[in-house]
Amino acid sequence: MLSPNDKKLEKLDPFYRPSVAKQKTSAEIISEARNALRTVGTQRPFTPQENQRKLFGPASSRAPENRPPSSFSLHASSFESSDSRPISGTRLSPLELKPKVPAPPTTEEDPCLSFPKPPVDPAKIRRISSARARLFRAASQGALLPDRTLPPAERKKTVESKDTVRMGDSVVKVNGIYLTESKAIGHFKSHPLQLTYDGGFSEIKEPEMFKGATSLPSHLRSGGDQGKRRSRASSCPSGSDLSRLETKAVSNTDLQEKATEMETDDVFWNTRIVPILHKLEKEGSVEALCAACTQLHGALEEGNLLGKKSQRRSVLLKTLYKLVDVGSDPLSLKLAKMMLALRVSRKNLLNVCKLIFKISRSEKNDSLIRSDSILESLLEVLRSEDLQTNAEAFLYCVGAIKFISGNSGFLHEMISKGAVEILMNLIKQITENTNKCGACLPNSGHLLVQMTATLRNLVDSPLARSKLLSVSALPQLCTVMGQHMSDKDVCTNVARIFSKLTTYRDCCIALANHSRCYALFLNLINKYQKQQDLVVRIVFILGNLTAKNNQAREQFFKEKGSIPALLSLFHTFYRLDLHPRRPASGGDGQPTSPKPQAQGEDVLIKLTRVLANLAIHPGIGPAMAASPQVVGLLLATLEYKSIDDCAELVINTVATINNLSYYQVKNSIIQDQKLHIAELLLKLLGSDNMDGILEAVRVFGNLSQDRDVCDFIVQKNVHQFMIALLDARHQDICFSACGVLLNLTVEKDKRAILKEGGGIKKLVACLRDFGPTDWQLACLVCKTLWNFSENITSASSCFGDEDTNTLLVLLSSFLDEELALDDSFDQDLKNYHKLHWETEFKPVAQQLLNRIQTHHTFLEPLPFPSF
Repeated sequence: MLSPNDKKLEKLDPFYRPSVAKQKTSAEIISEARNALRTVGTQRPFTPQENQRKLFGPASSRAPENRPPSSFSLHASSFESSDSRPISGTRLSPLELKPKVPAPPTTEEDPCLSFPKPPVDPAKIRRISSARARLFRAASQGALLPDRTLPPAERKKTVESKDTVRMGDSVVKVNGIYLTESKAIGHFKSHPLQLTYDGGFSEIKEPEMFKGATSLPSHLRSGGDQGKRRSRASSCPSGSDLSRLETKAVSNTDLQEKATEMETDDVFWNTRIVPILHKLEKEGSVEALCAACTQLHGALEEGNLLGKKSQRRSVLLKTLYKLVDVGSDPLSLKLAKMMLALRVSRKNLLNVCKLIFKISRSEKNDSLIRSDSILESLLEVLRSEDLQTNAEAFLYCVGAIKFISGNSGFLHEMISKGAVEILMNLIKQITENTNKCGACLPNSGHLLVQMTATLRNLVDSPLARSKLLSVSALPQLCTVMGQHMSDKDVCTNVARIFSKLTTYRDCCIALANHSRCYALFLNLINKYQKQQDLVVRIVFILGNLTAKNNQAREQFFKEKGSIPALLSLFHTFYRLDLHPRRPASGGDGQPTSPKPQAQGEDVLIKLTRVLANLAIHPGIGPAMAASPQVVGLLLATLEYKSIDDCAELVINTVATINNLSYYQVKNSIIQDQKLHIAELLLKLLGSDNMDGILEAVRVFGNLSQDRDVCDFIVQKNVHQFMIALLDARHQDICFSACGVLLNLTVEKDKRAILKEGGGIKKLVACLRDFGPTDWQLACLVCKTLWNFSENITSASSCFGDEDTNTLLVLLSSFLDEELALDDSFDQDLKNYHKLHWETEFKPVAQQLLNRIQTHHTFLEPLPFPSF
């Protein structure tokens, strides 16, 4: 007699996969989809490294005649000597010259304003003229270096004997006293020198300095007759006169300090800079010139002579420009760094950037660039100079940065010095200017190609990705793609950046949240449908966005023409892959190398991945399953492509069919073509590719819910293959194979097949081996055994004595929570196992254990009597 509870258990329906007849909530569908549906993974499109460093690689869409040159020659004559003379933005009108004959001074005027009388001595006149000529030549040319070294005799004539100053070494002689350099500077501050009429120097006495400073021409003093009357009216100064005198005293003090400072600078220039310039003017080895340049740069920095404020800047630049003709890369880098520190502009800035660009084209110079800290100078150019004024210079500057960014050794230095922020700021300037003008600025595309290529190299660093997210770079890059849709090079580089970024969860979420990106990517697919290198990356990005984001799936699907655009692209590359282009004959009659067929396959692989990911959404999957175009292209792929030809494409296609076959809807094309699909899957079951076999078994797990497919499985002996897979010792394969066997045992006439090939014993072995670590698989095994034993009369006759005893022991121990749940797992994994143990395994296992115990006797059979 069976207990009432046992009778209720006997009336329960067989276990099988949930029927679609029962209406499910969206939460239930999504929960089941996590087990029955899955996303498809793939590799990021491969970007081969360019053999040569150029502004634009061989795959560029720009015609050679429309590209800025990557090869050029630079000489000293390429630089402009007028760099220190800034050009005014306003053209000045010429002044009319109206000469007036000077009137003779009156007795009332200041006698000091009378015209000077020329010296009588002709020798003095010659000395004055030569001194003035030397000063004029030094001021106009900026050169304080003597043309030749004078003999001692002539030197005594040009400098007074007691005021001899020796420059060029560390000892200075003043008034017959030898002073060290530091003491000489202090002496000159307290005893300034002046150039005398005979070309020498003499000390300026303090009263004379003030006298010269306060002597003003009549037109600068308080004006006209009023001033004359005031001077005649009273000899006592008024209050306003005292105020003017105080102002003059302050002015005199400022002039004195300024004069002292200028004289100190002169001493530093003559004692520290001039000797180094002499070394650079001499013909020496490259090593000596490099050492002198390093010494000069340090001295200029020490004397605060870098930048544009130095009056002798033109002298320095002329000397540096001449050394460019030496043609040494180490020397040229030092020269370029010093020129940038002197803030060259316009054409000279362009030439310096070209010079560094030219040197950086060779990878062997990367070590020189690192040792001379050229990167910091280049970034400072981008940070401080005006973009619109120096667009071409920026092009070569960023081009050089792009080259060295390909060296992983520079990544950390670049990012830590603000390269990401600088580049994104320039990109923002370009996009804003484009919005203002309503069209792309000239040559902005060339510069964007270099900047986006540099960012593509930088995003390999986690720090760079963090910085890009912090400055909202992804929406800005989408804007660049939208503005430069017709520039394939720019779009390809940005797509490469997104291809890398979207493989990381935080970056993928940031791009997915930018709702405009989906329409942008669809426009690119439609515009460049046959440009494999671009569309394969766009489709890869879409696959990343839709992999784990249900909202992204929905947003993309709702874009107008989304699925048709994917299908059109699929059809284009399907035909290219089906009928590859024949190799064209070259000029010598020999065929050129054909386009690799793998490129077309790569696009199809990424496309099937997007379709598989979209099918996970409960509102999109049924619509795709009912689309003849979607299902037709997938089946056509399986028909002409074998797994030996392209395993990834075939596996992704079967995975997409698996996701679509999950939805048992009335108008499903998958259901209409179920037997044809089953025929196609037989080829995969016979292959040696375990991943392909696993995907095929998963599809059979969904299709075998249909009676016709179950009949097909038995007729083709597929069930025997499923039983054999239970020995695979692979949890996923065992799980999928057990699912097919579970569906077969729903049909009463097919339950006996489990005894073929030791099916029961293998199911029990799966329960024993995988139960404690996979309660979902253990649940499937119990459901299959429950269906098989529906009409049980004796446990031993149903399962066999050995398997019955094993089941009793396993089920009893697995239902004991303390024994079943392993404490060695961490808390999260332990909670996961406990959830599936309580909700899935325990209810089924308890019922199966009760059934076996009810129909099992522990009495041993009596032996037959012997006669």
